[in-house]
Amino acid sequence: VQLQASGGGLVQAGGSLRLSCVASGNIFKFNHMGWYRQAPGKQRDLVAHISPGRTTDYLDSVKGRFTISRDNRNSMVYLQMNSLKPEDTAVYYCNGGLNVNDMTQYPWGQGTQVTVSS
Repeated sequence: VQLQASGGGLVQAGGSLRLSCVASGNIFKFNHMGWYRQAPGKQRDLVAHISPGRTTDYLDSVKGRFTISRDNRNSMVYLQMNSLKPEDTAVYYCNGGLNVNDMTQYPWGQGTQVTVSS
């Protein structure tokens, strides 16, 4: 599976962005998928997760602001980000796996930069 994230950009605090991730391969629908982010000098954190059955969960700091969704027909996963804050600034990546305890099963793509100005 190869992953490519897109949709990042520069936005003012309070604004919105929608990130997209396309996955190659024909087993996408069986995968748990996650959006991760990494700010400079910090570790990469899981921000949102969606199961094959579309159960979702989120990092506490983004609950109520971010929404993860998936389109199995087109092997896509999305992250709608609203009410963005400067602390959301990071490179965002998607990844996944067949096991919820290993959602970094595939090679990391380039990620997409999200910059939120105050």
